[in-house]
Amino acid sequence: MVVYQGSEQKADRVFHALADTTRRDILKRSLQSENSVSTLALNYPMSFAAVQKHVAILERAKLVTKRRRGREQLVRGDDATIRYAFELLQKFETVWQDRIDRFGDILTDNQRRGVS
Repeated sequence: MVVYQGSEQKADRVFHALADTTRRDILKRSLQSENSVSTLALNYPMSFAAVQKHVAILERAKLVTKRRRGREQLVRGDDATIRYAFELLQKFETVWQDRIDRFGDILTDNQRRGVS
């Protein structure tokens, strides 16, 4: 599997953002409906500024988008980036499944030849 530098950086940002429990929860809520950062902050035992930082990491990874409505910043999940992460994980699964299949072939060949 060939991975290009640009896509490696994108994958790094996405999976770094997804590595944190709070960010995954913010993303889940943002995929269900658009929420203000203030509303999101009410769900976590941390400061508003800490939630803003989590949202900024998700935004840099393009997992969420923000827009302004008056004084509020509204956050919405980005389905396209979720699909990108899913497709990337599927590629890794294919690589590992191919390796497992080849390992099975080697074992079968060894059994036929009587090799232990």
